[in-house]
Amino acid sequence: MKEITVIFSHGHLSSPESNKIVQLAPIARARGFRTEAIDYRDLRDDPVGRARRLVARLQELDRPAVLVGSSMGGYVSMAAAEQQAVSGLFLMAPALFLEHYVEGGIAPDTYRPRTQHTCIVHGWRDEIIPWRNSLRHARQSQARLHLLDADHALHECLPSIAALLDDFLQSLPA
Repeated sequence: MKEITVIFSHGHLSSPESNKIVQLAPIARARGFRTEAIDYRDLRDDPVGRARRLVARLQELDRPAVLVGSSMGGYVSMAAAEQQAVSGLFLMAPALFLEHYVEGGIAPDTYRPRTQHTCIVHGWRDEIIPWRNSLRHARQSQARLHLLDADHALHECLPSIAALLDDFLQSLPA
């Protein structure tokens, strides 16, 4: 096994057993990564608390991590990566640039994750998080961005997302 752990962070009303995590975790394991999914259900409406939990988990690891997050989990992964260096970020419809997700209620002008490897997947038809927010971050950070014909849940694109995750993990430096 690789000495890198892929940590999944689920969305607002989801769980560690979400359809995305259940379908994507085997992709990472097939590439030799360890996987885990953090349970945030007790912090349903607390993205800041979720980010603290993820940072604490990263500090416990004795190996690098790749963070994979969806929606609120995408924001949580980004917030944690700003505090703790990670091997990569794979974000799906991330809740970026939202005032109600940050302490003080003022969304940042930019994000500065401590990684050189970021990939974002977002749906053109996302009715919850504007895809333009992902475009904004990708433009600022030169992250890879894939806009798909999908709504916020991205369920109809899971095979494409699985292929993108596989390519992303394969592209990370050893």
